[in-house]
Amino acid sequence: MTTIGILIFDGVEELDFVGPWEVFTAARHLGLERDVVLVAESAEPVRCNKGMRVLPDHTLESAPPLEIVLVPGGQGTRALVQRERVLNWLASRAAACRWITSVCTGSYVLYKAGLARGKRVTTHWSFVETLRGHDDITVLSGPRYVRDGAVVTAAGVSAGIDMALWLVGQLRDPAFARSVQRYIEYNPAPPYAAEV
Repeated sequence: MTTIGILIFDGVEELDFVGPWEVFTAARHLGLERDVVLVAESAEPVRCNKGMRVLPDHTLESAPPLEIVLVPGGQGTRALVQRERVLNWLASRAAACRWITSVCTGSYVLYKAGLARGKRVTTHWSFVETLRGHDDITVLSGPRYVRDGAVVTAAGVSAGIDMALWLVGQLRDPAFARSVQRYIEYNPAPPYAAEV
């Protein structure tokens, strides 16, 4: 069985990784043969952006081979892009992955690891102009997610759910992804745009 790995770190935005986690584990429940694991620099609890504490399944060293790596965003990415150990781990793992993905400001981590240079990406709306400050990346504003080769980036927070559903469609087929979407009752109708 192949494995999907989600990188977590202090200051990670909760829904950036919990949303995709829910999609991938629901897909596993419905028959997609993939393990889903949380990977961190150490085995210590990770304190997320809003205070949630999470225990990783693996450290960088103990993580199994990964088919997909997902890098979420959050305030913690500002420090993470300075951590050469993590950036080197991402760069070394990328060659063996089918998909290298991010949510929100996780796209900046992919950029700093050399994985998004020369690519079209997206990120959280509030970070678009900052990322556009680098001349070897094309940052799109508006799409929920963007694919450029094996790199798939999602805009902020809830957009990671959309991207994860698309990935499930790639791993199996779109009809299966739609069954996962139905299972998790993900049919967005925000209160300020829905009839209530």
